[in-house]
Amino acid sequence: MPKTAAPPDSPTEPRVKRVNLALQGGGAHGAFTWGVLDALLEDGRIEIAAISGTSAGAMNAVALADGFTAGGPEGARAKLHHLWHSISQAAQFSPVRRSAFDMVMGTWTLERSWGYRVMDLMTRLFSPYEFNPLDMNPLRDIVESCIDFDSVRHCDSIRLFISATNVETGRVKVFDSRSLTVDMVMASACLPHLFHAVVIDGVPYWDGGYMGNPVLFPFHTESDTADTIVVQINPIERPGIPRSAHDIQNRVNEISFNSSLLKELRSIDFVTRLIDEGKLDEDHYRRARIHIIENTEKLAPLGASSKMNAEWAFLTFLRDLGRETAIAWLDRHHGDLGRRSTVDLRAMFQGIGPQHQG
Repeated sequence: MPKTAAPPDSPTEPRVKRVNLALQGGGAHGAFTWGVLDALLEDGRIEIAAISGTSAGAMNAVALADGFTAGGPEGARAKLHHLWHSISQAAQFSPVRRSAFDMVMGTWTLERSWGYRVMDLMTRLFSPYEFNPLDMNPLRDIVESCIDFDSVRHCDSIRLFISATNVETGRVKVFDSRSLTVDMVMASACLPHLFHAVVIDGVPYWDGGYMGNPVLFPFHTESDTADTIVVQINPIERPGIPRSAHDIQNRVNEISFNSSLLKELRSIDFVTRLIDEGKLDEDHYRRARIHIIENTEKLAPLGASSKMNAEWAFLTFLRDLGRETAIAWLDRHHGDLGRRSTVDLRAMFQGIGPQHQG
């Protein structure tokens, strides 16, 4: 039977709870994460110890760290807004835009966009080394112009861990904020069918989502809190059998980009079970408390093509959805932070109960 939510904070319990944040990648859907972060920063009851981010999650992470160093929570909120607004402005003249029909119908999909269809066909027939031999990446220019990486490297109050995939070994590479560069963030967001591999110190990297979306293991040794909030934008479950080529590819990508996170969550559940059974000493093994902020009900129907939709109206729609979701989650679970997990990992993996507790 699911546990009820924790009672309100007692007078002796600290109002501000210290947490780690794990931010998934997902293209334009990363604007949902922007909204979650905006709400957490505005609320004031959350103190961020460390952030693990991949792809769009990595961009959100560096924007937050840059803004926070310069101006605290309000500076972080302003920098996140600046980053996403800059992305939208750069996409204003892109041919990858919604069709007139979808604009009239109020849907966010790009599947009827001729620009999206041409791009999709090109990436299936040619590699980026063929259709983009000069490796032009407007997103890099945006990140480089918006983010002061020297400020990010000097953000002492929040540690960043940015994930990329080593092309040659297939292993995850985690870049630390103390030495972070724009190349490392772009490596984390390098989809191999769109961009050349990003080479850093002679090693080629692709998108971190393949091996860590995002990674959690740095929190075990590099953070002083056991509470981790995962901001999830890629649905783990999607009912029904995909039948079109596009839907099949979309589901394959979702499974692939969630697999590494699920493996880490399974490991956390295993360690917790051993602690509960007295087989591991809790003085030597920290009990991780896992929380997930997500809104699969609203995000899943948007479809994979909408991850390429950078219209300001869509980004602000996602931001507002993220804010609403985070505010509701905080109202329900702020009292649980520091006490217990709000995700029943055992039920998740055994398929016998609800994912969320309370």
